[in-house]
Amino acid sequence: MQIIDYFDSDRKKHWLDELRRCEWSAGRFLLKLLESDRIREATGEHTRVLLLTDGDELVSFCTYAEKDDIQPTELTPWIGFVYTYPERRGNRCAGLLLDEAERLAATEGVAEIYISTNHVGLYEKYGCIYKCTLSDINGEPSRVYVKPVRQRI
Repeated sequence: MQIIDYFDSDRKKHWLDELRRCEWSAGRFLLKLLESDRIREATGEHTRVLLLTDGDELVSFCTYAEKDDIQPTELTPWIGFVYTYPERRGNRCAGLLLDEAERLAATEGVAEIYISTNHVGLYEKYGCIYKCTLSDINGEPSRVYVKPVRQRI
């Protein structure tokens, strides 16, 4: 398996086609943002869309971005749109993406990454700590987790 950044890929159409397999509403929203070239407008100029691939198959994906669905906030950066296709769940695929986001954050000197979710028990197994509940852009409560970033030598 390999992690690539959608924006660095010369096969964007293929990865968009793979994203179309996602039935999750947030995944569909991410697809629309990518197709309309509005992702960076919504999540920040330095957004990365991390794709965990197995050959030509998209296994899991997430974003690493300045903003997510908790806005406005001074908290940054965010891991968002975390999704693993059902047939690949239970293999810690999301953890590989979280590790990559943490690696990117470490290169930027960032001490913490944030995740907005309603899941309980998922992100804790990857070292995330519940911080608080905030309202998302739709006014709904969302749990905010913080992932401490290990600085690498």
